[in-house]
Amino acid sequence: MMRLPPFRWHAPKDLAEVVRILAGEGPAARVVAGGTDLFPNMKRRHQKASTLVGLAGVEGFSGVTSTPEGDVVIGAGTTLRALERDAAAARLAPALVEAVATISTPVLRNMGTIGGNVCLDTRCNYYNQTWEWRRAIDFCMKCDGTTCWVAPSSPRCWAVNSSDGVPALIALGARARLVGPDDEREVPVGDLFRDDGIEYLAKRPDEVLASLIVPAQGDAVSTYRKVRRRGAFDFPVAGVAVRLRRDGDRVAEVAIVVNGVGSSPIRCTAAEELLVGEVPDADRIAAAAAAAWKPARPLDNTDHEHSWRKRMVRVETKRALEALTA
Repeated sequence: MMRLPPFRWHAPKDLAEVVRILAGEGPAARVVAGGTDLFPNMKRRHQKASTLVGLAGVEGFSGVTSTPEGDVVIGAGTTLRALERDAAAARLAPALVEAVATISTPVLRNMGTIGGNVCLDTRCNYYNQTWEWRRAIDFCMKCDGTTCWVAPSSPRCWAVNSSDGVPALIALGARARLVGPDDEREVPVGDLFRDDGIEYLAKRPDEVLASLIVPAQGDAVSTYRKVRRRGAFDFPVAGVAVRLRRDGDRVAEVAIVVNGVGSSPIRCTAAEELLVGEVPDADRIAAAAAAAWKPARPLDNTDHEHSWRKRMVRVETKRALEALTA
């Protein structure tokens, strides 16, 4: 049985208290809401924390609301199951709800939160193992070692961003509200991520992801496609989110975001440029799908062969575009 290491527990009632604790404790502190990612990682000694700051009791940290302008505001502490069942979110941000419904299992979606999914730790076959397994091969660069066993000559870690919610949020143009000890700011969700398996989040350690704002989508349509070995539980080995708006027969706006094939989500701008202003016929969709395939950089560090995962980006992008333009 894997056991949690000893830690101190704080249960603040508001975000101001949360950031005060984080500022005082420094790198030794971690925030936790559902704990479905952090606690297993702490048991395997991947993530180390002597202080945990529980967010479940923070006032106003969960819930889904819509503004008069049609924006959807999602508290970071909203459980995945609650978001999956929210009628307003399903109507105004279908790609996000589709993505959330694919995460793990119903039991874990009852515990896990959308904020936790956005901040999900990167994953790798050489990292997500027990301490004894990792010691047997020598530890990897991401935790306790100096070598990336996926690419031993590489100076960086290639662990994979495996969040299902993130590509959908980016495609929908969502913003993240971050609260720190001295200020509060909103940034595009895509700006939260770095292409680095270790330093994968671009927010300050003393900042808390408070909420996500999905702007009104107008007459745009969106969807999410996921590749995994089983029909439930598994992380994506490739995920594709697409948002598309047409003006008559032609594409007026499109966003294509892939995930699970690199250390950060990938915005497929070349594929988007092939579609904007054009009629999305079969040839144009095939060309866009091929362009989305090019920036995918899967390595041999998750399930399935990496070359097959790269091919599936093209397949699922094509299927998503076909579904939205049928």
